[in-house]
Amino acid sequence: MAVSVEMESNSWRDELASLVEDTGIIFPVTPDLSPKPVPAEPLKDQIKGFAAAWGELAVELGRGFRDVVQQSILTEDSYIVKKTKAPLAELSDKFRFLNQFLPEDRDPLHVWLVILFVSMLTLAVLSVSSKHESAISSVKKVCLHPPSAEPILLPDNRYLAYHEIGVTADEARHSLIVPHGFLSSRFITGTLGIKVSLLKEFGVRLISYDLPGFGESEPHPDRNLNSSALDLSHLTESLGVKAKFWVLGYSTGSLHAWAALKYIPNKVAGAAMLAPLVNPYDSSMTKEEISRTWENWTTRRRMLFYLARRFPKFLGHFYRRTFLSGKHGRLEKWLSLSLAKKDKDLVETSAFEEIWHRDVEESVRQGNLKPFVEEAMLQVSDWGFNLVDLQVQRKCPRKGIFPWLQFMYGPPECQLAGYLGPVHIWQGMDDMVVPASMTDFVARILPSAIVHRLEEEGHFSYISMCDECHRNILSTIFGNPLGPLSSVDNTLTEDGVEEEGSAQTEPATI
Repeated sequence: MAVSVEMESNSWRDELASLVEDTGIIFPVTPDLSPKPVPAEPLKDQIKGFAAAWGELAVELGRGFRDVVQQSILTEDSYIVKKTKAPLAELSDKFRFLNQFLPEDRDPLHVWLVILFVSMLTLAVLSVSSKHESAISSVKKVCLHPPSAEPILLPDNRYLAYHEIGVTADEARHSLIVPHGFLSSRFITGTLGIKVSLLKEFGVRLISYDLPGFGESEPHPDRNLNSSALDLSHLTESLGVKAKFWVLGYSTGSLHAWAALKYIPNKVAGAAMLAPLVNPYDSSMTKEEISRTWENWTTRRRMLFYLARRFPKFLGHFYRRTFLSGKHGRLEKWLSLSLAKKDKDLVETSAFEEIWHRDVEESVRQGNLKPFVEEAMLQVSDWGFNLVDLQVQRKCPRKGIFPWLQFMYGPPECQLAGYLGPVHIWQGMDDMVVPASMTDFVARILPSAIVHRLEEEGHFSYISMCDECHRNILSTIFGNPLGPLSSVDNTLTEDGVEEEGSAQTEPATI
């Protein structure tokens, strides 16, 4: 019985399944109403669609423009058609024979338009290519010249390279020491263009030298303006400069001239400053002087000053892409300078470019980044002194018991502090490299400085390659030209030096 019941149940299920399959009844399923993610359109398709839309818009715009031209300008009664129809027809008849070289199944007008467009496109490509090739060929590579300096050995066993022109040591009536500035070398005298004949006329021995790490001079492990002044002092002693000497500071090289006035004042007879740079972050500057100074500089130069003061390690990125790249470039681009009109005209001459390239090649001879970063940092960091310290002041003993006891034996003596020698400053009023506001600042804190303001002159125009200007400078600081020393004059000078040396042992009093 059980078996029969099971068989009936199975047959019942089979029969029901067959009925469902045969009738084709589909049981409803609950629909999935959740939102399905729509695939994002690729960026490539978006660009294609955008380009296609703009293309259609341009085509419609062109058709509209064509219709406007045909209906308003190219009508039979328009002035342009009346004036040009006859000449164009005559010109078309003359060149109609060229149509026989065109395909027969093409409209000649369309073919000539295509030829004209392709010709213009070809000429444009060729002109751009020729300009690119000329730009590549005009870039000069930095040449490495064989060593030419005669270095001296300093007390700390470093070698300092120097270069001298003018009269010899025995014939020197005056000695002029020139420390160079940023991206320069001992060949700065060539950049200035001072003639040897003019130096001999005044009896001047001019000595320039490479700063540590520049040219052929060895780097200094811990360089500052104090060590710079000591290097200058050792140089003059090694070269037999017995009398006091003058220092000439030009542009950024003025830092080292200021340092000489501060640290070795007894050896310096005077200073000739040509567009002298001062620390743009000097706390003694007024807001107006700061504003007038910074407003003439390019954004890139401001940024380089900021990096030199705050993040000097980042300067290497800019230096390696410019003057340490092994290639020459434009002066205003490498140094991020704004130039006045006279300066632009000068630096674009081949004569100036040649001597400046030689100076730069010597400056980057060692390919060492560190000296340039150090020099940039010296311009904007603490100098170890302020320019106001050079101002001549009377320094008297302080009040107290010891000066009072000294007064019993004699009246107290006040000594003069600061730099006592003459300081001459030549400043171009159109100078945008070292603005005139810096010289105004120096004149305010150093009232004894003699300022020569040069109207309509820039940073290079008065100083570089100007014989009349050089004569004016030399006659201002040295007086009338007396030529080299003779043997008799030399003997008298040595006696005068001995007397002067003995007089310097006693401090000036007031």
